[in-house]
Amino acid sequence: MNRNQEIIKTSWIGIITNVLLAGFKAFIGILSSSVAIVLDAVNNLSDALASVITIVGTKLSQRPADRKHPFGFGRIEYFSAIIIAVIVLSAGITSFIESVKKIFNPSTPEYTTTALIIIIVAIVVKLALGWYVKRKGEQLSSDALIASGSDALFDSVITFSTLISAGIMLLWSVSLDGILGALISVVIIKAGIEMLASPINELLGTSIPATLTKQITQDVLAFEGVHGVYDLILHNYGPDVKIGSLHINVYDTMPAHDIHGLTRKITMHMVEHYNIIMTVGVYAIATGYNRRAELQAQVMQALSAHPEILQVHGFWYSEKDNLLSVDIVPDVEVNEEADLATKLTREIQPLVPDMQVIIVIDHNYTE
Repeated sequence: MNRNQEIIKTSWIGIITNVLLAGFKAFIGILSSSVAIVLDAVNNLSDALASVITIVGTKLSQRPADRKHPFGFGRIEYFSAIIIAVIVLSAGITSFIESVKKIFNPSTPEYTTTALIIIIVAIVVKLALGWYVKRKGEQLSSDALIASGSDALFDSVITFSTLISAGIMLLWSVSLDGILGALISVVIIKAGIEMLASPINELLGTSIPATLTKQITQDVLAFEGVHGVYDLILHNYGPDVKIGSLHINVYDTMPAHDIHGLTRKITMHMVEHYNIIMTVGVYAIATGYNRRAELQAQVMQALSAHPEILQVHGFWYSEKDNLLSVDIVPDVEVNEEADLATKLTREIQPLVPDMQVIIVIDHNYTE
């Protein structure tokens, strides 16, 4: 069973479970005049709707790429997760309004033994469902499933709070139903806001995880002829499609044919092991005893001595073009990048007084 089939199967389990729980809770809540239990039932229905949206989004994301969308439709999954989060937020806001009304116009709920037993069963079921769906979401890199699973786990905690309220009512005849409903609503709203964060960040573009950066760097450095890996960038077009680029250092004595073969091997490795379509650029390391190698050592040493500079690479020297260029990666706390480039240019300029010096400001796109 492939990833999409697993997501759909898991979503159907969520739909069936939540619809059954919603029916039970609504029936008991109406009989016992408990707004908290009725709100729990409404929340279960929103969970079921979230699973439906997950299924629809998953199916739409399977559409093949076309001319207008050459990277496919994988990002539809992120929109699905956003819609689910909005539904949760809406349910939370509506529940909060109704609960506040209940605080000022309370009614006395009646809890039967049957009602309490079903509440306990609901807690156990939602815990199991939430754990299962969230675990599947993490395994399948599905924000929609993770959101649904997290919501179910929140529900189990919320329902447990309802059980506590029932116990207080039975022991001391104190009704906390409206207050508890308001607290439940706040938890739902908070969960909805948190659920929005992940898919929105994916659409905006997030930094590359440090573990993935380390793995890719180690893999590329293992290829014979590679003496450095820089400028790693990844763009996410859904869980199954990633486009990226990086630069490698090679000696300037390596023939173009060998460079071609090396970059081809790296791109094939990236597709086979990471499912990343990777473009590989090349930086040449000056070798031998010549003016280029001498300047490279001087420039790299001078720039690396600045504590605010994390990395120096991409040295280029051309007498034909009357140009010396080098890339730097400053610390994220450096705000005035233009001023830094100007200062460094003035520092390097005396080494080549008659040439143009260009300091290129790069950025770190990893964690």
